Amino acid sequence: MSELRKDPIIGRWVILSTERGKRPSDFAPPSNTKRGLGFCPFCSGNEHTTPNEIMRFHSGNSDPKDWTLRVVPNKFPALNVEGELERRSEGMFGKMNGVGAHEVIIETPDHQQTFATMSKKAAEDVFWAFYSRISDLKKDKRFKYAHLFKNEGVASGASLEHSHSQLIALPIVPKRVQEEIDSARKYYDFMESCIFCDLIDQELFFKNRVITQNDNFIAISPFAPRVPFETWILPKRHESAFQPIDKDFSQLADIVQTILKKINTILNVPPYNLFFHTSPFTEEQNIYYHWHIEIIPRLTKRAGFEWGSGFYINPTTPEDATKFLTEV
Repeated sequence: MSELRKDPIIGRWVILSTERGKRPSDFAPPSNTKRGLGFCPFCSGNEHTTPNEIMRFHSGNSDPKDWTLRVVPNKFPALNVEGELERRSEGMFGKMNGVGAHEVIIETPDHQQTFATMSKKAAEDVFWAFYSRISDLKKDKRFKYAHLFKNEGVASGASLEHSHSQLIALPIVPKRVQEEIDSARKYYDFMESCIFCDLIDQELFFKNRVITQNDNFIAISPFAPRVPFETWILPKRHESAFQPIDKDFSQLADIVQTILKKINTILNVPPYNLFFHTSPFTEEQNIYYHWHIEIIPRLTKRAGFEWGSGFYINPTTPEDATKFLTEV
């Protein structure tokens, strides 16, 4: 079983998961084959090679190969759904069993499609799958948070090129998310308003970092980006937890696909990480935190200064990045 351990100095949790060290991709260099060549367990017809599916979307008939989206357990999970947490300490060190859930959302049966190129309906279905799985997992009282993320490209950490996302249900709230929540709560206590709502209002007023928007969502270059072309997507109205706005994901699908297409055009289809930050299960509805998506193109590498100091060195201003992206 994997194990969670807490750094006693800065309060950061790490997952020690020796099972994931057995992935073939951990022992071989990245393949140089073109997209679509070689065996892929996520392609239609290879359903028997994945763990038993948790859910599927299909077009209406009973053919096991007739699906548009599947959710399966990760074959090499970071955390395991069986067992109890059993929090304990070794002197000053805290740890617990690596209990959680690790699922893969196979976004399409077509190996050639990406989230940017699939149909808008297919992109909407991905968000519905996210929401459905979070709604189910939060019923488990062992879990406090669900982290949704997508690794696209070898440099982003993806071990398979077939378009997919992942969801990990955690027994703790990630430090990065907790820091955002704590900061947002302090801001609300002083200003009596949501820091993210005020951020959106200010960006809409000055407009120099607004990439695109629709009725419900806005995409911006953050004021202090960690990497070139980092992009945030936020609901315009206050929404503390990820959910469909007006029971609909069409505008979210539209703006995410628009941003990814722009990034692909400017940066020649770069690897990227996309992840959600949302409120924990125990405080999903609140007045101070605002869920959002962050997209991190993998264009630069962290080196000694970044690792040792926590600073990021970014050679591209967000204003320049916004200008490039809006002109596409």
